[in-house]
Amino acid sequence: EDSSAYDMRDVIDNIVDEASFFEISGSFADNVLTGFARIEGRSVGIVANQPLAGAGAIDSAAAEKAARFIRTCDAFNTPVVTFVDSPGFIPSVEVEKAGLVRRATKLAYAYAEASVGKITVITRKAFGPAYVFMGSKDLGADLAYGWPTAEIAVAQTSQAAESIYGAEATEEQKAALEDKFMGPYQAAERGMVDAVISPDATRGHLIEGLRLLERKVVPAALKKHGNITL
Repeated sequence: EDSSAYDMRDVIDNIVDEASFFEISGSFADNVLTGFARIEGRSVGIVANQPLAGAGAIDSAAAEKAARFIRTCDAFNTPVVTFVDSPGFIPSVEVEKAGLVRRATKLAYAYAEASVGKITVITRKAFGPAYVFMGSKDLGADLAYGWPTAEIAVAQTSQAAESIYGAEATEEQKAALEDKFMGPYQAAERGMVDAVISPDATRGHLIEGLRLLERKVVPAALKKHGNITL
């Protein structure tokens, strides 16, 4: 496993139209990137974990920043493309006291409520809350792709092994769990992603997906409005 950090901006710049990524709120909550770009001339909103900042883990500020940006994209009918590489929430008492879970539900709400086209690409880690809250199929992503390097699971292997085998879980048991549950192909079998794609094919898949989603129509629910987290 390659555990080295990389700049998610490089990933974005290599996929979108040349020099088209325009970052929004770059000086705030730098563990998540938000901004507008063009893909084959189409305007899109980009939401992405940033591995260079706290390994891309999600805290209250990142959740609210991403949620507000997604709502902006939805308000102006701009499709959302999400790049995921995050180990989950930042595990600290301070973050919990800051109301992380409540703020993270704003992010979930923003994804679920958005009726624009939503495409998700998991580049590396998508563990637990990071998988669920960052544009998962369960939150209404129209298309979700995993790179061959993707690790997708409801918990990290070490945590899962200890839950199953106890504190004495061996490396062999952890490896067996990883082989059985965490790879992108297993995720595809379970419907967590639609396909495993190579990084250099990502732009082509996004172009095709965005063309497809131009015709997306979501019938309005029989209610006045959703119950946003406040």
